[in-house]
Formats: sequence, structure tokens, C-alpha cells
Amino acid sequence: MKSKKSEGLVGGLILIGIGLVALLAQFVDFISWESFGIYFVLLLGVVFYIWGILGREAGLMIPGGILTGIGAGIVVLVNNLIPAGIEEGGLFLVIFGLGWASITVMTAVFTHETQWWPLIPGGIIGFVGLAVMFGGVFMNLLKTVAVFWPVILIIVGLAVIWQARKPREKSPREL
Repeated sequence: MKSKKSEGLVGGLILIGIGLVALLAQFVDFISWESFGIYFVLLLGVVFYIWGILGREAGLMIPGGILTGIGAGIVVLVNNLIPAGIEEGGLFLVIFGLGWASITVMTAVFTHETQWWPLIPGGIIGFVGLAVMFGGVFMNLLKTVAVFWPVILIIVGLAVIWQARKPREKSPREL
């Protein structure tokens, strides 16, 4: 179990680190503020990830994954790291979706409880990105899914209600 003392230590060290970099940047021209602005969201996501790893806290990895995905997308687009023929909006969405998926990976590796739910928004965002990037069959599939997703949602909702109505078996520890 984490103590408030260790959480305060990690948070304090992160703030001191950011402050030192900002202070040093005023006197030494090692980074331009324009470059810093481009990488800021990515760096903020990495800070949340480091904080979550050190504290073994899944809650901090959620903004870490989201901000890292957005930040990596910004870095790729601004630095023109886009392969020829790839639509940049679609590529951004794929990278953003990977940021969501990274939450599941990071919680599986660094915490006691794996968070599986980020794969849902990450998968949806990534799929839409692929459809935008490649069009054709993917876009037609996206249009088909757009028509049928309410039916799928209704079926899943009915399944959840059906499961909830079943009597729950007691585990050996509850007996």
C-alpha cells in the first residue's frame, strides 16, 4: 500500500524536474520554446507514466496514455514524419488510439490490476483512423458499422441484463 509520503515525494520530484528544466532554459539555449511547445504534451504524458510507474498507480497511467498518444501524434505531424500517401488525420487517429491501448499494456506491466477498458476507445479511434487513412474497403466497413452499431449495443445491453439476473454462485471464500 502506498503512503501519502511516497506519493508526495514522487509528485514533488516531478515538479522540481519540470521547474529545473524551465529555469535552465531561460539561461542556456539548449531548447527553443517552439520545440518545447511541440513536445510539451508528449512530455506531460511521459511524466504521468513515470509517476504512475513509481507509484504503481493505474489512475495516473490513464492521462499518461491519452496525453502520450496526442503528443506523439502532434510530434509526427509537426515534424512531417508521415509516410508518402498516408492521410495525416488518419495517422494522427491511429497514433492516438495506440496511446489509449498503451494504458492497458502499462497497467499490465506496472500495476496489480490490468485496465482492459481503454482498448475499447483505443480500438474505435484506431479503426476510424485506418478507415480515414486507407479509405476504400475500410471506409465501407466503417459506414456499415455506423448503421449497425446501435443494434449491437442493444444486444450487448440485453446480455448484461441477462447476466445480472442470474443468481451469483458463492466462491469458496464467501462460504
